[in-house]
Amino acid sequence: MHSYDEPVYLISVVANILEIHPQTLRQYEREGLLEPSRTQGRMRLYSQRDIDRMKLILRLTRQMGVNLAGVDIILQLKEQIDQMKEEIDTLQQELSRTNRHGSVHNSKAIVPKTVYDIILFEK
Repeated sequence: MHSYDEPVYLISVVANILEIHPQTLRQYEREGLLEPSRTQGRMRLYSQRDIDRMKLILRLTRQMGVNLAGVDIILQLKEQIDQMKEEIDTLQQELSRTNRHGSVHNSKAIVPKTVYDIILFEK
């Protein structure tokens, strides 16, 4: 069994799994939406994470009608949200450790859920 991030699938296999043309995978790579690993001989190798990302891209474009520029923005925002969630989890773990040591009262230790505004800046 391979790990989620281990690049093991050739482009033809991924194209077959996703029922798309290999040229679609190459185009999405050129657009910067996907970045497969490369062998010494420059062959593309995809991981399960890459396949799942492609499934998301295909869902956004086919089912929701999002163009590739929109997909790029959505993927960047998703990555930022995932990073923020990791940071929140880390902070909650630190807070939990602090609570066990009695430094902060439990009623003051819980952070209420808030709504975040998303502001897009052009590069």
